[in-house]
Amino acid sequence: MTRLVTEMLKGTLEGIVLAILSARPAYGYEITAWLRQQGFSDIAEGTVYALLIRVEQRGLVDVEKVPSEKGPPRKVYSLNVQGREYLDEFWQTWNFLAQRLEQLRKGGS
Repeated sequence: MTRLVTEMLKGTLEGIVLAILSARPAYGYEITAWLRQQGFSDIAEGTVYALLIRVEQRGLVDVEKVPSEKGPPRKVYSLNVQGREYLDEFWQTWNFLAQRLEQLRKGGS
């Protein structure tokens, strides 16, 4: 990824992860693997795990420990009501910015 993509991704990764969790519960490695499959190949697992800790501390996700065949239990994250509200706000903000950027791109005011 280019440096610009990396910088832009930093500002939106939280919303992207919450959007993933809005579809189904997942654990950190699953989220990282999905992001990489979607072309975000430079995202480190540590980045995703740190983000998951932050959204957990802010009360946007619920966490369930699920037994793992390999090693300690996995933390499975699911979006809760507060997280869904935050995600709705994220999409509203995204749409606002996307519309303004498109206007700028087309030379409009």
